[in-house]
Amino acid sequence: MDVETGSCKCQLLDLPWEDVLVTHIFCHLPLRHLVRLQRVSKQFYALIQVYLANCRTFDLTQIGPSLPKEAFCNMLRDNKVIQNLSVQNCSDWVTDKELLPVIGQNQHLQRMDMRGCVRLTRHSLVAVSLSCARLQHLGLAHCEWVDSLSLRSLADHCAGLRSVDLTACRQLKDEAICYLARKCLKMRSLSVAVNANITDASVEEVAKNCRELEQLDLTGCLRVRNDSIRTVAEYCPKLHSLKVNHCHNVTESSLDALRKRGVDIDVDPPLHRALVLLQDVVGFAPFINLQI
Repeated sequence: MDVETGSCKCQLLDLPWEDVLVTHIFCHLPLRHLVRLQRVSKQFYALIQVYLANCRTFDLTQIGPSLPKEAFCNMLRDNKVIQNLSVQNCSDWVTDKELLPVIGQNQHLQRMDMRGCVRLTRHSLVAVSLSCARLQHLGLAHCEWVDSLSLRSLADHCAGLRSVDLTACRQLKDEAICYLARKCLKMRSLSVAVNANITDASVEEVAKNCRELEQLDLTGCLRVRNDSIRTVAEYCPKLHSLKVNHCHNVTESSLDALRKRGVDIDVDPPLHRALVLLQDVVGFAPFINLQI
């Protein structure tokens, strides 16, 4: 790109790279466009590497599912300032070999998303816990390699955690969740959904220790019962979202107090469900408009 000013011709690359292009222009462009820009010339390649070395958010969902493993390693080789890293889009191929160097040199990470990364191992989570003491948000949904040992390491070193998604981390049992709750008192959002090992013991420990809790996902936790839900209602005054779908032992007797507080619950009250069923069976729509 050339811009003529009087008799002078000014090119884009003539602008200060770090002070202007990186800081004020490239930060507004989607990552996928910057990756393509690398192919224009050697100078543009070098410029984008400068940008990548200074970016604080790296979300691979902005690029697409076809990012080669070598490109991933090359893009992050010089970055030591990432605060927000998502590798969810690399879930099919990313392993400890690619991720451990990135974690080791980025001690300012505050948000990490490893959802669905089935080829990682506990070593990546232990590395996160040892290197990233400032971590606040962690996504581990469907990472069945997460075990008690790695979660304990996380709890010991990342006490400032605000949200953790442990959906379908089926190796985890009550002991590990209770340990996490006792260490991470600032927790505001927790999911232990789709885990048949979780019982009232975990839920009660979370409720009694994490008084700032705002969101709790227990979807499919078949062993959770009314007693622990009552404990949540008693100890978590800031709760505004509770998911208990497919928790067959949780009934309206424990949910009613939370509904009266305005907590968003993902299962309808019995009367509402009955009216919906009635509509499905006989098409009797007028009752659906009743205020429950």
